[in-house]
Amino acid sequence: MNNQCERINWNRLEEFLRNKLNLMNEEGDMVVQPFTSGYSNLTYKVQIGTWEGVLRRPPFGELPKKAHDMEREYKLLKKIHAVYPKAPRPLLYGDDPKIMDKHFYVMELKKGVVIDHSLPAHWNSLTIKEEISKAFIQELVDLHRINVYQTKLDSLGKPGGFLKRQVNGWIQRYQQSKTDDLPFVEKLENWLMENIPNSTDVTIIHNDFKLNNIIFHPDDPTQITAVLDWEMSTIGDPLFDLAISLAYWTEEGDEETGLTAVTNQSGFWTRKDLAIMYAKESGRDISNLNYYLSFAFYKIAAVLQQIYYRYKIGEVKDERFKNLHVGIKNLMLQAEKAAYSPSYL
Repeated sequence: MNNQCERINWNRLEEFLRNKLNLMNEEGDMVVQPFTSGYSNLTYKVQIGTWEGVLRRPPFGELPKKAHDMEREYKLLKKIHAVYPKAPRPLLYGDDPKIMDKHFYVMELKKGVVIDHSLPAHWNSLTIKEEISKAFIQELVDLHRINVYQTKLDSLGKPGGFLKRQVNGWIQRYQQSKTDDLPFVEKLENWLMENIPNSTDVTIIHNDFKLNNIIFHPDDPTQITAVLDWEMSTIGDPLFDLAISLAYWTEEGDEETGLTAVTNQSGFWTRKDLAIMYAKESGRDISNLNYYLSFAFYKIAAVLQQIYYRYKIGEVKDERFKNLHVGIKNLMLQAEKAAYSPSYL
């Protein structure tokens, strides 16, 4: 464990889990293993005897207001898992400061293959990369087919004015955490605010549907067994969700963005390929997708900007964040291209 984990009292956590999850008879001490950490919440595999689970908590240090809300994510998962079992089942929520400095929750451990910075060696073929691409976008189509009203998921958010709130909110967050001056961004922001599409389509939105949040069956890359990281999920315009997925999907020729780049390898579909299949399988009109994609690049840049700001002012010391400004600028340039180039996608 790194020294930041000193703010977690592992003995108290073990006692809490044993009592709440009926693990008193499990033998051996609790074993904790951090998962490869991204830029967001901290995730740990926890094992007590034969039982295994996953603990999620916010990053250490000061956080933006309303960000990293573990209670909300826990409650979301309870509702979503009931109708979409590929979302992990949440087990319990905790906010005892004697256990750790911030609130947390524990969920079931979903097993399989997560594709992050590299592919399993036996999956490194053009055919399998195509299969992974197809399975990925089909899963998003299937997720968006869930009727939020019939499944009572309409309580997850307020779809009216969803996109306008997103655009205005993320522009505000970017401005509040700005460090480097990118003169072209102001024009882009004005364009985004002035061209918000009027959409009435409402589906569940994962809001972070990217390849390293997907778990594949270890023996079959065409089968997805789980979808992770539901902390930002809500209901609203499904093309917003599609665009976020496409913006995270790097392809050959992209500049450095600080995002996982495995999909820029030969064999993976392009963003255009994914969009075409989504339109075909969902029946949705994607003729205005460039707007959504422009905003998706902007939003991801804003997310990284918040992290980079915390690094620049010394709130976090993680040297992974040192060069995030390069990726932020390139994402903003991607947003600009999508906004002003009709043939971008």
